[in-house]
Amino acid sequence: MTQPVPMVDVIRGDMVESRHAGHAVICDASGGIVRSWGDPDLAIYPRSSCKMIQALPLIESGAADAAGLGPRQLALSCASHNGAAIHTRPVTEWLNALGLGEDDLRCGPQEPADIPARDALIRAGDSPCQVHNNCSGKHSGFLTLNRHLGAGSEYHEPDHPVQRAVLEAFEAVTDETSPGYGIDGCSAPNFACSVHGLARAMARFAAARSGQGTREDAMVRLREAMVAHPELVAGEGRACTSLMRAMNGVAVKTGAEAVFVAILPDQGLGVAVKIVDGTTRGAETAVAAILSGLGVLDPQHPAARALLETPIASRRGIPAGRIQPTEALLTGWS
Repeated sequence: MTQPVPMVDVIRGDMVESRHAGHAVICDASGGIVRSWGDPDLAIYPRSSCKMIQALPLIESGAADAAGLGPRQLALSCASHNGAAIHTRPVTEWLNALGLGEDDLRCGPQEPADIPARDALIRAGDSPCQVHNNCSGKHSGFLTLNRHLGAGSEYHEPDHPVQRAVLEAFEAVTDETSPGYGIDGCSAPNFACSVHGLARAMARFAAARSGQGTREDAMVRLREAMVAHPELVAGEGRACTSLMRAMNGVAVKTGAEAVFVAILPDQGLGVAVKIVDGTTRGAETAVAAILSGLGVLDPQHPAARALLETPIASRRGIPAGRIQPTEALLTGWS
C-alpha cells in the first residue's frame, strides 16, 4: 500500500470527527523493513527529527572533544527546546566558552515556547533573541564545528563546509542520495530522504556500539546524551521529554510538520513516522502507539496514556471525546 494509512482518530461523542493519516517504517540494523504503513519510499523533509544526524560531524571531526563538550551540550545539539532558562543558560555559556555570542548564531530569534520565559521577557520589555530559538543548541554545535574547521561565518549556507559535512553524514546513514533540500525554520538546509531512509538511519544509531568506529562512537554518545537529558532535548510538557522519561534507553525526537523518530538500542530498531497533514498531535499519538506495540513503552504509564487516549473536554471540563490510535496501529503486534 502506497497511500497514507489512517493512524489517529479524533472522536467527539460517538463519531470520528477528524482522522490523521500517515506513513511509518520500523527498520532493523541491516536496513530491512520490519513493518511499515503507507509508502516507505515517500520522500520527506525530516525537519528537526534528524538533528542527531546533523550533529554527527561535530563529534566525528574532533570538534566536540576539542571544545570540551559534555553530554549536556550534545543533548542540546540534538534539541528542539522550549527556550526555558534550563536551555538558554547553557547555550549562552557554550557560546561564551567559544568566545562567541548571540550575534554569531544564524538561526534567527524565536519567542520561547516556555511560558514563564516568555512572560519574563514581556515583563522586562525585552524581545526574544536567537538563543531562545528552539534550534540554538544545534546551531551552537554548527558554530563549534565551524570554528574547528576555520571556515567562514555563514555556516548555515548549503555550500558551506559545515553543511557539506552534514550532507555527507546524512546520505551515509540514510544510505540514500538526497534528492534535495529545503530551508528549515532555523535557516539551515534540511535534506530530504525517504521514510525508510530516515528509519534506516535511526536503526543505525540503535545498533551502534562504542569501539566499532568513529561514526558509531559518535552515534552512541549522541543517543546516550539525549536519553540522559530528556529535559534538554525538548522541555516540560513535551512528548519527547515525557516519552524518554517513560522508557529505558530509548531516544525519540520530533520534527516540524509531524515527523517523529525513535531509536531502540536494545532491539536494534529505528522508527520513522510522518503524518501527512503535518499535525503534531497525530505524530505524537502514532509514535506512542508504535512504541507501545514494540513493547518499549508501557501503555499504562501516564506519559503513554496521555497520548494513547488523550481526553477531549469542553471548556467547563465536561468529557467530550478522545484522541486515539486507529486499529491499523493497534493490531498485528506479536
